[in-house]
Amino acid sequence: MSKPRLSVVVTRRLPEQVEARMGELFDVTLRDSDSPMTRTQLADAMKHADILVPTITDVIDAGLIAQAGERLKLIANYGAGVDHIDVATARQRGILVSNTPGVLTDDTADMVMALILAVTRRIPEGLAIMQKGDWEGWSPRGLLGGRVGGRRLGIIGMGHIGQAVAKRAAAFGMQVHYHNRRRLHAGVEDALGARYWESLDQMVARMDVISINCPSTPSTFHLLNARRLKLLKPDAVVVNTARGDVIDENALTRMLRAGEIAGAGLDVYEGDVSNPRLRELDNVVLLPHMGSATREGRMEMGEKVIINIKTFDDGHRPPDLVIPSML
Repeated sequence: MSKPRLSVVVTRRLPEQVEARMGELFDVTLRDSDSPMTRTQLADAMKHADILVPTITDVIDAGLIAQAGERLKLIANYGAGVDHIDVATARQRGILVSNTPGVLTDDTADMVMALILAVTRRIPEGLAIMQKGDWEGWSPRGLLGGRVGGRRLGIIGMGHIGQAVAKRAAAFGMQVHYHNRRRLHAGVEDALGARYWESLDQMVARMDVISINCPSTPSTFHLLNARRLKLLKPDAVVVNTARGDVIDENALTRMLRAGEIAGAGLDVYEGDVSNPRLRELDNVVLLPHMGSATREGRMEMGEKVIINIKTFDDGHRPPDLVIPSML
C-alpha cells in the first residue's frame, strides 16, 4: 500500500510549470489569486498542511508557528532569504525550514550593475523625456552623467552575490573594495582584484558607489545608519538589492533630498513599501523588487522547493535545510 501524498499549501502563485509538477507529486493547494495570504489564512494553512511553501511576503513569526498543527513538519521557503521566518522557533517546534539558495546570484548581480548604470548615467530621466515627447535634440550639456570606469565600488557583503557583482564591476573598469564578516581567502581576493576593509566606516568614506549585498540579520539592521551615511562622499551613489532594513531609509531620504548623497538605486525597501518622498527625486531609481525576476531564476527556485520537499518525503534531510546557527 502506497503512503498518502503530502499535503502542501503554496501561499502565492508560482510559475505554471512549477505548480503543475507539484500537483503531480503532492496533494497541493494553490492560490487562485496572486495576492498574499492574510495572517488568518496563513494560520489556517499551518494548522492543516504537512508542508507550507511561503514567499518573502509571508511573515511566519513565533505567533503563527505557535498555532501550527502537529502535521506541519517543513516550511519550504520559495526564496533564499528567510528573515521573514522565525527559524529558531520553528526548529523548537520540530518544524524544519528550507530555502532556495544560489539560483539568483547572477540575476541579482546583473540588477546591481543595471542600477549603478541607471543612476550614474541618468537613464530613467532620459527615458522619461522621450516618453513625454519633450526631447528637443542632442545637446553637449544635456543629461550629463558620470563615467563608471575608474570609480571605486564598495561591496557590503562578499558572498556569492557580492563576488558576482565584483566580477561584473571589474569588467566595467571599476575598482573593487569590500567589507565582509570574514575576509576572503587571498586567492579569491586576487582573482576578483578586490581590496578588503576591516573597518566599514573607513571603506564607505572613500567609495564612489556602495552596493549592499548582505543578508538581513539583527547585526545588519540599519547597518547604513544616519551616522554612517554621513561618512559618504557627496558624489557617492548607494545601490541596494539585498534587504530594505539594512539602510536607515528615512536618513537616506533626507540626505538625498538635501544633496548630501548624489543618488541611489533601490530594489528593496523598509517594510517592503517604497517611501513616497523617494519617488519624488530625480536622483533615485526605484524598482519593484525585481532583482530575482527572471523566468529562469523563478523556475530554478521552484525546482529547489520541489527537491527539498521530495527529499524530506523520502525520509532524508532537505538539501537546503536552514539551521539557526547559519543566520
